[in-house]
Amino acid sequence: MRMRIVSAPECRGWLDDGRILEKDDRGPKVVLLAGGQILKIFYARRWHHRLLYRLRPPARQFVRNHGCLQQLGIRVPDILESCWLAPGLSACRYQLLPGQSLERLFHETPGQLEALLPRLAALIARLHAGGIYFRSLHLGNILHLPDGQFGLIDFLDLQQKHRPLQPDEVRRNFRHLENHLQRNHLDGFPLAALLEHYRQRVASA
Repeated sequence: MRMRIVSAPECRGWLDDGRILEKDDRGPKVVLLAGGQILKIFYARRWHHRLLYRLRPPARQFVRNHGCLQQLGIRVPDILESCWLAPGLSACRYQLLPGQSLERLFHETPGQLEALLPRLAALIARLHAGGIYFRSLHLGNILHLPDGQFGLIDFLDLQQKHRPLQPDEVRRNFRHLENHLQRNHLDGFPLAALLEHYRQRVASA
């Protein structure tokens, strides 16, 4: 996918007419556009990373990861384009994937989430069997879709290995999930039950 250069007026129009869903001290990160699409903006994390950012823009990595997940049959948003918003500032524009995050589901109907644990474990096992190490695998990045399936929405922080994940990599990946639960005060999430469903799934594969 070739990266398009977005003009300054078009970029300003997106930001003026859209609704900012997520931002930090660098500016908007996720914007709901007037047409119902999502604009995800990628910033260089440190000043000395800016040259590498221009050579290997995160928007291109986002598109590449999108393809990896699609090959595994994982539901992901349809990417419309990757683009440059400014020198060293890349973005992706994609269709909104309808669904409810598991984090919101946990807050609103924890009993429903508990019933979904076997299928959630199957999703994670499929990722790991496909060599996907996903540091940002957490409840905010997994959607429960209207058809009952799961989808992923933020997959920049993803590596695909040429083999299934090793046991120590699996443990590290679940630790990232555990740390997310602790940081976001998601007390009561049945992590032990999820791990048991995961072990059963892997043992039966």
